[in-house]
Amino acid sequence: MVVTLSSAASAPSVATIAAAIEHQRQFFATGQTRSLPDRRQQLLKLQAAIDRQGETLIQAVSQDLGKPYFEACISEISAIRMDLAHTLKNLKTWAKPKPAAPTLAQFPAQAWIQPEPLGVVLIIGPWNYPLSLVLQPLIGAIAAGNCAILKPSEIAPASSAAIAALIQETFDPGWVTVMEGGVETSQALLAHPFDHLFFTGGTAVGKVVMAAAAAHLTPVTLELGGKSPCIVEKDVDLEIAARRITWGKFFNAGQTCIAPDYLLVQEEIAEPLKQRIVAMIQQFYGDNPQVSPDYGRIVSDRHFQRLQKLLKGGRILAGGQSDADDRYIAPTVMDGVTWADEIMQEEIFGPILPILTYSKLEEAIAQVNAHPKPLALYFFGRNFQQQQQVLHQTSSGGVCLNDTIVHLGTPELPFGGVGPSGIGAYHGKASFDTFSHNKSVLRRFFDLEPPLRYAPYSNLKLRLLKFFLS
Repeated sequence: MVVTLSSAASAPSVATIAAAIEHQRQFFATGQTRSLPDRRQQLLKLQAAIDRQGETLIQAVSQDLGKPYFEACISEISAIRMDLAHTLKNLKTWAKPKPAAPTLAQFPAQAWIQPEPLGVVLIIGPWNYPLSLVLQPLIGAIAAGNCAILKPSEIAPASSAAIAALIQETFDPGWVTVMEGGVETSQALLAHPFDHLFFTGGTAVGKVVMAAAAAHLTPVTLELGGKSPCIVEKDVDLEIAARRITWGKFFNAGQTCIAPDYLLVQEEIAEPLKQRIVAMIQQFYGDNPQVSPDYGRIVSDRHFQRLQKLLKGGRILAGGQSDADDRYIAPTVMDGVTWADEIMQEEIFGPILPILTYSKLEEAIAQVNAHPKPLALYFFGRNFQQQQQVLHQTSSGGVCLNDTIVHLGTPELPFGGVGPSGIGAYHGKASFDTFSHNKSVLRRFFDLEPPLRYAPYSNLKLRLLKFFLS
């Protein structure tokens, strides 16, 4: 299966970008985005557009990544629809002012926290889930009452073009607009001060984005990645564990920021688990995954070459085949790797699964903690005390017990990293909060005016004030 990519869109000029940002600032100043009914209307328009253009969007993702239809449906279209439905259901509640209790010294008074939109925000999306990882943050931005500029990834050009067409036919450009192009477009956008910057991508580019944002004191949300570990204890159901690990690792050909990056397996079950994972690959994708309609492709020649280099370390138990013309790398399982090998030095972000072993759970936890905090951590084990031990003795953006990647699909669970794996979170209410400023408000009344705080001061006033504030 050879993936044919459309040509990338021409980059907008610096003047075009500046004009688009200024247009959105003027639009935001009209106050239209602050109206809750108008926000709902925009979300409903997006919902209708996704329903109408769903098949076209899936075709674009397939063209860019060779993503199987089933995977594109559940991870792109269904994910967006679910987030939209959840937001529309709860938006009125999220947007309500939240009461707060004033102190006795402020009596008579009323206090509350009032969410308000930030203004004009920039959303820079990645290539691995080129639809959902652009449009899901947009849902939160619109729900919170912002204007948004979207920058899809040029590495997924068909998806970028599909997003641009969908946004153009759905929204007033004052509310939402798309800027296609490559690095030069991103650089031109980052030269401007935004009210919030939302970036999904790799850690190296995340550092560049954060540095550019710092020049304008622009707050950022960075959804990055890292080497997400998967620890497997000896009391698991090996068949089910192997099935869930294999699915999570090779979904989207491993190009998932929360895919299990490597396995840490209790040594007593290492061999039978390896055998079952190899068997699952054959069960999922057949004797030749290259001809399977259910297995994707590497997104670009550059990423293909990077992954090929990682195949040279350790011992290949299954897979290892590749085809540069097709950008195909077989689902690959490796053992005999060490922490010194190149494959353990960076996030794999591809269909290669290295397996390491440990004797005691404390050893596995120590190995995880010796490395940067990951975006996700997976633990397979029945023992409740061991589950709690992993939860309390490790740090990661999120944890999934006895499964992989499915925690991403719960709108009420905030999704985000910690430390090197990211800053901030989104999904559901977390998206609304990310794109909102929670303004603190105190209102006092004229009914009572105690002289306690006013000069001339006295020891009695001081004692009374301490009493009221204690």
